[in-house]
Amino acid sequence: MSRPAAVTVAAGLLAIAAGTSGLLLTRHSTPALRPPPLGVATVPAPTGPIVSPSQPIARPEPGHSQSADPQSATPAPVARPVSLTIPLIGVRTPLVTLGLAANGTLQVPSSAAVAGWYTGSARPGSVGPSVIVGHVDSLSGPGVFFRLSELQPGDRVYVTRADGTMVEFRVTAVQTFLKVSFPTQAVYGGTPYPELRLITCGGTFDYATGHYLSNTIVYATESD
Repeated sequence: MSRPAAVTVAAGLLAIAAGTSGLLLTRHSTPALRPPPLGVATVPAPTGPIVSPSQPIARPEPGHSQSADPQSATPAPVARPVSLTIPLIGVRTPLVTLGLAANGTLQVPSSAAVAGWYTGSARPGSVGPSVIVGHVDSLSGPGVFFRLSELQPGDRVYVTRADGTMVEFRVTAVQTFLKVSFPTQAVYGGTPYPELRLITCGGTFDYATGHYLSNTIVYATESD
């Protein structure tokens, strides 16, 4: 794989160094068109209780009843994400956990068949951006995010968590940036609401270096 995004943590903000940012993929041996997607075009949306942790759960103090003002309560912590479903592009994948490598770079999934959640980002459904990354392809064929660029505003994305609860997100934007212009603040900067970022490689494939030159980024916000 090519070198992943250089990441440093400062004041709670994950920063990706310009020029090396984004998900990087296995080198291609010969020029070729991308193969067609495998499998069905869509998958069913998952089922399960939809919980909105952005609406705080009241926690009464000793000597007070449960009728305490919910706006003064601290939001309950949420469970870690375990799977991702994007029905319109046929994605249904478990989520591996990703951290930082010893050299400070952002880890990427070891397999192109699964996506990974960066543990330094918010848990899906918590306030802030949750970052999930996946490969677009490999020498073996299409990766888990091969069709990520086909998403459009309004499309639905579902994340299931370890406690069986589910968070539904609505796509708000799909953008492609050259890796030298990776929008670090827009992707990793704090947000007042639960949001989601899906990232993969995109744009032109440079056969001289074996790298894609751009990143495709899907922005989504928790559904009401």
